Amino acid sequence: MTRERPAGSSYAAAGVDIDAAERLVSRFAELARGARRPEVLADVGPFSGLFRLGSYRDPVLVASTDSVGTKVKLAVLLDSYEGLGHDLVNHCVNDALTAGAAPLFFLDYIGGSGVTDEAKLDLVGGVAAACREAGCALLGGETADMPGLYASGDFDLVGFIVGVVERDAVIDGSRIRDGDALLALPSNGLHTNGYSLVRKLFGVGMDTDAAEERARLGQTYDELGGASLGEALLAPHRCYLTDLRPLLVGAPLAAPSRSRALPEAPLRGIAHITGGGIPGNVPRILPDKLGARIDRSAWKTPPLFRLIQARGDVAEEEMYRTFNMGIGIVLAVAPEDAEAVRSALPEALVVGEVVRGTGVVWG
Repeated sequence: MTRERPAGSSYAAAGVDIDAAERLVSRFAELARGARRPEVLADVGPFSGLFRLGSYRDPVLVASTDSVGTKVKLAVLLDSYEGLGHDLVNHCVNDALTAGAAPLFFLDYIGGSGVTDEAKLDLVGGVAAACREAGCALLGGETADMPGLYASGDFDLVGFIVGVVERDAVIDGSRIRDGDALLALPSNGLHTNGYSLVRKLFGVGMDTDAAEERARLGQTYDELGGASLGEALLAPHRCYLTDLRPLLVGAPLAAPSRSRALPEAPLRGIAHITGGGIPGNVPRILPDKLGARIDRSAWKTPPLFRLIQARGDVAEEEMYRTFNMGIGIVLAVAPEDAEAVRSALPEALVVGEVVRGTGVVWG
């Protein structure tokens, strides 16, 4: 006996509207065209993106992937999505930058359920804008509607980046030596790490009463210069490519008090301070039997982190293991180059030095 199909059965009725998704593709393609490079051979639409590598002597491809994490929960509450695209691209660009690589192309992935077309366009629009700012092509992406796997309105935002660096310009930490100076550039807030703890402490993005959670995010704090908690928490992840690019190509930067110019590769190591904070990330660039001495008094911890610490009575060590604490990038340079590098990076602070040992010790 043939079983009759239930009336009205369709993929759209199950929560996946193929027609709506196809209508979005052309709008995604338009956004991607704003973040194009001459090497792109196929725009958004085919099954795969095509990118001509171009002319390099001995190219090394550098790839990385990451997500925005639970920061998306706050964006949903505040109906503010575009900044997440900047978070995603900038995080991935910084990761590739630690190897000395310039970004070539990027792909994004949105998986969720019940995400509006407007939200999807804002997300991809933010990705495209950040790619354009970084000189990176938005080569393609994927948007997957998965009801039953995600609660309605929930989503994940993931990115994949490919960059390139000449083999003899790779920064892998192998040139770091005992006594090298550690310089740092400031962060622009939490970037994309520590949000699960913050959401718990402030009771936001916890899927309770949405109106109450929005009110908590809307509360202003004198410590934050009158900004709301939501504004501070959604500050986008800073990109360091523009700051460091001149040092990657070995631009001749004269030191202010001596005639010696910087060498072709002044940066011996670059640590992106993400999940795990300074103690979890600086050791990743150090050779065996070398550690780092970091002076916490070398910079002033931004008020947002102290507000979080006070809210949850979080131990100091836990704060430094969870958050970047105001430091977004740490650079290892030869001591004789530190002054010239700082002249090229006015924001750079001397925060410590490489020492014999392992891990991070606080000075």
